[in-house]
This record gives sequence, structure tokens and C-alpha cells, in this order.
Amino acid sequence: MKVLFVCHRVPFPPKRGGKIRPFNIIRHLTSQGHEVTVASLARNAAEVEQARGLSDHCAQVLVEVIPDGVAWSRMVGWLPTARPSSFGYFYSRTLARRIEAALGADRYDLIFVHCSSVAPYVQSAAGPVKILDYGDVDSQKWREYSVSRPFPLSAGYWLEAVKLERTERLLSRNFDLCTCTTRAELATLRELGVVTPTDWFPNGVDTTFFAPASAAYDRNLIAFMGRMDYFPNQQAVRNFCRDVLPRLKARIPAVRFEIVGADPPRSISELARIAGVSVTGSVPDVRPYVTKAALTVAPLEIARGTQNKILESMAMGVPVVCSRQASGGVDATANEHLLTADDAEGYVDAIARVLGSDAERQRLALAGRARVLSHHSWSSSMRRLDALIDEALGKTTQAA
Repeated sequence: MKVLFVCHRVPFPPKRGGKIRPFNIIRHLTSQGHEVTVASLARNAAEVEQARGLSDHCAQVLVEVIPDGVAWSRMVGWLPTARPSSFGYFYSRTLARRIEAALGADRYDLIFVHCSSVAPYVQSAAGPVKILDYGDVDSQKWREYSVSRPFPLSAGYWLEAVKLERTERLLSRNFDLCTCTTRAELATLRELGVVTPTDWFPNGVDTTFFAPASAAYDRNLIAFMGRMDYFPNQQAVRNFCRDVLPRLKARIPAVRFEIVGADPPRSISELARIAGVSVTGSVPDVRPYVTKAALTVAPLEIARGTQNKILESMAMGVPVVCSRQASGGVDATANEHLLTADDAEGYVDAIARVLGSDAERQRLALAGRARVLSHHSWSSSMRRLDALIDEALGKTTQAA
């Protein structure tokens, strides 16, 4: 089968959320003997160079650069139009022409799109079966931003959410199947009024790479991991340091908090001025930082889709305390595989429960790892995807 795979970011190296899922899908399709052409966008020459790593996993790579300045100017230019501004950020005329040429030159059996913002590149393509993997329903992320950000940003986010909801619903009509990452996102997609067949398949974890360590952990250390140029992560650690950490220190004076993630802005780096707080910035490998910690926290107030940081921590046998919003993106049960909290006192109680009991920490470590192995392995996720693709191909054949 010949597959055209379109995604909004170069899916290599697979070290961040927006790249991990598409990379593993591409790798799986290739391993099944399918011929995959990847069409994607880069922000600079360095990302184009990184895209060469995809050559081991697909037949052809079509990458076009959109410099940040051009992307942002187009995004602003689309504000007064009915089109979502975020779609302007991911639009390249050159890539559109290359995709059109590729579809004209070859007969593809399947077009697979990851992320609705690049769906317009192929929405009019006729012939191949088309699957749109929303991943997360982006319109709802913008809607949550509109509640948490000050005016006039809140108004801009609200407008983008409204435009996106309409566009996500209309785009779905041009595809044979729409998918997402979790049951919760699937329910959201259906609530938007999407009439195209919809389903979900989960994100997975490389459980060999993210595995428990034999080294001892620091029983007073808690950690947060995630890119720090991402607003929900910034909001989470700022609020944690302000609302939770002082209460936690009052109960456990020796506790320390480490923020592990790339590209922290000054407002995050300055959190290191708080006694017991450290900010690492970019690190070559997050695993030593995670396995050194007694537990990790994910106190996210805005959490769409799957939080890979939670899955990776659970896979490494490190207990997780997270918000209920964040836990909704993981196929796990609160109090059995991880702990959840709704407010500052809830976080303090949950964290103290783990730090104060080796037996409780061990229970959560074993249960979390087992849950990832049973419900979030890439092999089981891809088997689910295979069934969805086969069903879409079969329905199209019957219709023809």
C-alpha cells in the first residue's frame, strides 16, 4: 500500500509530544511493508537536516521551511478572516504544490493526516482513503486558554476556538475516518457534531527505553518534566511553586522540587530563586532526572489529549501525582496506578502519602509500570490502528 502521511511538524527526532505519535505511526506503517511518503513543515535549516533521519523509516520526505517570522505574520493576517489563524501558521504554498504534484504523479491508497491544522493540504484530494488524526481537539485547548489568559489575549483565544470548532467540524466531512488519542477527546469530537466515523487509538511508550533504573532515588525529591516553552507547563509549575510547595515544605521541610524541561523563559528560570527549587533547562536525557526523583508531578490545569510525561514516568516505575484533567488522557485508574488532586491541599496530601511510605511508593511504581505495559505499548496501539485502517479501506471498497 502507498501512503501519503501529512503532519504539522517534522516527526524526527521523536522527542516531544507533537512528534512522538506521528513518528511511531510512520515507523509502524513502514514495518508492515507499506511505502510511506512524509510531507511536513520545518522552522529552520536545522529541522530540515533532522528530517534526514526519517529516510530510514519512509520512502520519501517532502519538507518545506516556514520561518517563524513568516508563520506568525500569516497567523496575524488571518485573524480578521473566517479561517483559523493557527492554520495560517502551518500553511506553505510550496508544500501545497509539492503535495499536489505527488498526488498527481503517484496513485496513493491512503492519505493519513496528523493534526487538523494541515488537513487543508489534502481535503480536496479524491481517490485514496483519507484518515484525519486530530490527536487532540485543538479548538478546546484554545477555549481553555481563553479562560486562563488576560484580556485581550483571552478574546483572541476565544475567537480562534470558535473558528476552529467550525473548521474541525467541516473538515471531517472530507475524510473517511477521524481519530484522536483518548476516549475523552473522542467524546469531545462527537460533541462538536462530527458526522464522519470516529474512533481513537492511544499514544504508547517505548517501555524498553523508559524503564525502571536500579540506582537509588532521592526520597525528598519531586520533579516535573516537560517543555518549558509551552504555556500549560509554565502555568503548572508557577502555580505549584506558589500554592503547593510552601504547604508541602511546612509538612516535609527537606522536600525539593526540580523542573526539568527545554527552553524555560526567564519567568520560569527565576523560580530557582525559591529555596529548594532547581530549573535544569534543556537536558540530553530526562531519564536520570526522573528516576532520581521519589515521584513526579503533573499539576496541569490545561491538559488536552495524552500527557506523555505521565506515561514515561509510570513506565520508569516513578509514581505520578497529577491533576484530574491530566489523568483523563491516560488509560489508568486514580489511586490504583497514579494519584490525582484537585487543589493545593490535595496535592500536599497525595505527595506526602508517597514520600512518607516506601510501601506506597513501591505499590504505585509497580502498578504504574504494569498499566503502561498492558494499555500503552506502541504495539497494542498500532494493532488498534491497523484495525481502524482496514475498516476504513473495507468500507471504501464496498462503497465503490
